[in-house]
Amino acid sequence: MNPKYPIYIISKGRWESRLTSKALEYMNVPYHIVIEPQEYDMYSKVIDENKILVLPFKNLERGSIPARNWVLDDSRAKGFKRHWILDDNIRGFKRFNNNLQVRVSSGTIFKAAEDFVDRYKNVVISGFQYDFFAKANFQVPVYGLNTRVYSCILIDNNIKHRWRGKYNEDTDLCLRVLKDGDCTILFYAFLQEKAATMTMKGGNTEEVYGKGRLKFAESLVDQHPDLVRVTWKFGRWHHQVNYRPFQKNKLIRKENIIVKKGINNYGMVLKKIDEK
Repeated sequence: MNPKYPIYIISKGRWESRLTSKALEYMNVPYHIVIEPQEYDMYSKVIDENKILVLPFKNLERGSIPARNWVLDDSRAKGFKRHWILDDNIRGFKRFNNNLQVRVSSGTIFKAAEDFVDRYKNVVISGFQYDFFAKANFQVPVYGLNTRVYSCILIDNNIKHRWRGKYNEDTDLCLRVLKDGDCTILFYAFLQEKAATMTMKGGNTEEVYGKGRLKFAESLVDQHPDLVRVTWKFGRWHHQVNYRPFQKNKLIRKENIIVKKGINNYGMVLKKIDEK
């Protein structure tokens, strides 16, 4: 089972690693990878040309923001209600059930997440949690409500906002949506295995993250001084966001939605796979 909304991977300088592309190929999930024109020759040697979308600009030195807004416009122009936008350094995807993380071999978790989100009028942003935040000895919910969503994001194309700035663009977009009174959903039932920030060449490693963690954190304070402060932890500067004011944002279910009783596993079963 595959997602009904299009998946876009935004990528730069990672035609050799192409982790997210490999993960989706393994799962037989359709996608498009969005690249800058000067890198087409390298990507087309390792990815089907029909899966490549070429941006009309290059080297703007604004991180991924121009590409993200281009993807939003492209998905709207093609008539989709929502779209997925994924970072290019995701190693795989998992289902978290009964305190067990299991790598999935199809796109069913994308479809299940879409169906759940589509029950509601006011879920603008949703996506999958990082696998390292859902350990076997943790007690976690099926999903978290009204918090940040990173790296693997499902966006309502009726969103009032566009991507902006250069740093912390995902946190900033989530905060603007939440300030509107709308909701975000972060799934713990479905996880992404993402490579740690700044551990791979390409992407935003040099263009954005290499510019200094303090500046990175302070930029979000400038955008949202009412909710964000700069803090020092784990040996470096971070931004710390107060999401408590958004606890009042409640999900609004669509009137015509009927949810059947019982558990729908969407045909997913637990199997031991031969490593060969």
